[in-house]
Amino acid sequence: MKVAILGTGFMGFPMARHLCGAGFEVRAWNRTRSKAEGLSPFGALVCDTPVQAVSGADVVVSMLENGSVVGQVLFDMGTAQALTPGSLVIDMASIKPREARDHAARLSKQGVAHLDAPVSGGTVGAEAGTLAIMVGGKAADFERALPVFKAFGRATHVGPHGSGQLAKLANQMIVGITIGAVAEALLLCEKGGADMGKVKEAITGGFADSRILQVHGQRMVDRDFAPRARMSVQLKDMRNALDTAEEIGFEAPITQLFEQLYAQGVDHGLTDLDHAGLFVELASRNAMR
Repeated sequence: MKVAILGTGFMGFPMARHLCGAGFEVRAWNRTRSKAEGLSPFGALVCDTPVQAVSGADVVVSMLENGSVVGQVLFDMGTAQALTPGSLVIDMASIKPREARDHAARLSKQGVAHLDAPVSGGTVGAEAGTLAIMVGGKAADFERALPVFKAFGRATHVGPHGSGQLAKLANQMIVGITIGAVAEALLLCEKGGADMGKVKEAITGGFADSRILQVHGQRMVDRDFAPRARMSVQLKDMRNALDTAEEIGFEAPITQLFEQLYAQGVDHGLTDLDHAGLFVELASRNAMR
């Protein structure tokens, strides 16, 4: 199977490497070519344009920044026109559900299938090949994509076009809100005189335990906010969730509150911190380090 991958940044690069390791014939494109060139030793052909990458491909995987960039690369750069009828586009970026449905409809007119398949697990999951993949689209196309998905992690078909993006919004709502809950709780303990690291240890295994507590909570204890997923990306996802909620007439007051908190953190210069950096914003409000 010939697979093209568009976008080889923090997530796309290890995903492309896994494709090579799984035996696919891989072509890779990135707007900044140097970010893709490291794939050559793994057997990938690095291409100068997305058109060159997708020509003759059976499956195209896109891991791009946002919906507008996906639309630009697919439809404004001649990429869609270069796709082979009967091929499959798997968009693994986190975009709005309505954007995913629009892309699927436009590609369908050319005889090209589409799945929206955003992921959770961050760069750690991408490196390990253990991503959680939420997939929207036709069941037959999902089955066809399973060999590709297996190179990245565990995939679940959740419904028609746009449903994968809805599931990702749910994931990001839970992640963003839980990061805030963990940060506020740990800061309260530290402000009151408790050892924050010991508090985390004490509640491990109880009802408050979670992957967020273990991973992001430890980053807070260590004051390690090197970006894995940036504050700005978390803010984008919260805003996408609110836009979608408004479209379907759903009230989301908790997400709205946290969108404001992340926005204020970004306004205060925390844009490029890990999304656990909401801790820094909440600490600053309480005159804490």
